[in-house]
Amino acid sequence: MAPRSIWNGTVAFGSVCISVKLFSAIEDHAVHFREVRLSDGCRIVHRRVGSESGHEVPAERIAKAYETSRGQRVVLEDEEIAAARGSRPKVIEIEHFIKAAQIDPVYYDRPYILGAQPGSERAYRVLLAALERSDEVGVGRFAMRTRERLVALGSRGNALELYTMRFADEVIDSTDIDAPALRRAPTKQEIEMAERLIDTLAEVWDPGEHQDRYRASVLELIKRKAAGKEIEPPPRESLKPPQDLLVALQRSIDDHPRKQSFKARRKRSSAHAQKTTGAKS
Repeated sequence: MAPRSIWNGTVAFGSVCISVKLFSAIEDHAVHFREVRLSDGCRIVHRRVGSESGHEVPAERIAKAYETSRGQRVVLEDEEIAAARGSRPKVIEIEHFIKAAQIDPVYYDRPYILGAQPGSERAYRVLLAALERSDEVGVGRFAMRTRERLVALGSRGNALELYTMRFADEVIDSTDIDAPALRRAPTKQEIEMAERLIDTLAEVWDPGEHQDRYRASVLELIKRKAAGKEIEPPPRESLKPPQDLLVALQRSIDDHPRKQSFKARRKRSSAHAQKTTGAKS
């Protein structure tokens, strides 16, 4: 089944406008549970109830309100809230372009894919090719649902990719964290040993190798429960910081089945490939 667009609008930068369709770039595969009454399994239904009257309030009689710092309650209609989106609510306004490496990943929120609408295919392909060659992303904003979104527009494969982003005041500065100060700085030997361990564990990124083990475990648990089997939680493991960090680092390297560094493995693999190619020729 082909994915359905969740938003239609225009990408605008300079005097160029591209009509686009927005698609989600991810799928939710989480296990979702329903709330039921424990005694008989009857489904639980949540209703909107007035806090004072205790009576259910129909949707058409519900409005949104904002409470100010002085305790004043300001009620707004949906049309009034929509006015805050401005005169171009269906436009992704690209304000400037920057190198993708300049953006800290903490600012990225949710990925989307942009498709071209009929008549905008050429401009879409030109922008896609330009972004691929420049390794840059367009930073801008657009209104989606009930709020304005900061966005980064880039390329991925044969399509434009759009990331919604967090604004600066939504990101917590790491210096604000109350972390205990180190009694002594790491030694040169500790840092070098940690680098060796990192290099030993290094791999080429393959997203397909990483599966949701928790989801698989929950589904297996449901299957066993449905078959009438008892569910026993596994014993909890307790991990404690090592008393001797250097010993722990060395043991981690020695116990790993592949002790050779990533650089050495890549060099050996490259030499083997060249040798094989030479033998064939």
